[in-house]
Amino acid sequence: MSTVLLERRGAYAVITLNRPDKLNALNGELLQTLADVLTDVGADTTIHAVVVTGAGQKAFAAGADIGELHQQDAFGGRLFAERGQRVFNMIERLGKPVIAAVNGFALGGGCELAMACHMRFASEQAQFGQPEINLGIIPGYGGTQRLPRLVGQAKALELILAGDRINAQEALQIGLVNRLYPHAEVLAQTEAFAASLAAKAPLALYACLEATQAASDTSELEGQYIEASVFGRTCGTSDFKEGTAAFLEKRQPVFSGR
Repeated sequence: MSTVLLERRGAYAVITLNRPDKLNALNGELLQTLADVLTDVGADTTIHAVVVTGAGQKAFAAGADIGELHQQDAFGGRLFAERGQRVFNMIERLGKPVIAAVNGFALGGGCELAMACHMRFASEQAQFGQPEINLGIIPGYGGTQRLPRLVGQAKALELILAGDRINAQEALQIGLVNRLYPHAEVLAQTEAFAASLAAKAPLALYACLEATQAASDTSELEGQYIEASVFGRTCGTSDFKEGTAAFLEKRQPVFSGR
């Protein structure tokens, strides 16, 4: 049984972490398989949006595999962290919107995985946290970098230093989660949102991600320069001409991805 499942559903795809008996803990095999799946999805021009979720009813991903982690020394620990960072950076830079359907525990590496996605829709039963401090380490898959950008430095430090879990309602309140749904509806609602995004102009979707991500990588002036450049590039596409023509003609646009 593969540790990661990929289902293509028209113009969007669903990626499922598939170790439910281990609460979808992120071991080396799963991370490598996830990297391979992301490579395939990134190269597939028919897929315009992605949903990431966890198998089973309890967990999105309960964190890194502690058995593997326990074997690391200082050098191995750095390689351990860098491996997860590379895979999660692939998600963030996929060029297609990726939405996490958080259907249960999102702890440690699982929380970091959710944060690497562009948006997070959660079950009302979901729980989030960075409990690494309780193991004598720190978050290593990007948590110390992404969490402050999402919820602010003070709240991020509270979560990282205390190592406590928070429920889905608090995660929504602090901006870690975009939307909450009843547990039985979270995947279907997330897929419906992904399908709505996948119907939009593919090149514009990529451009929106590119320009918005520049906000966390550059100064505001540099970001505005990138925004203007990307805006100009989209004005040169056939989809732009189709979108504006459809607006003027009061009809639905038919985008071609060109």
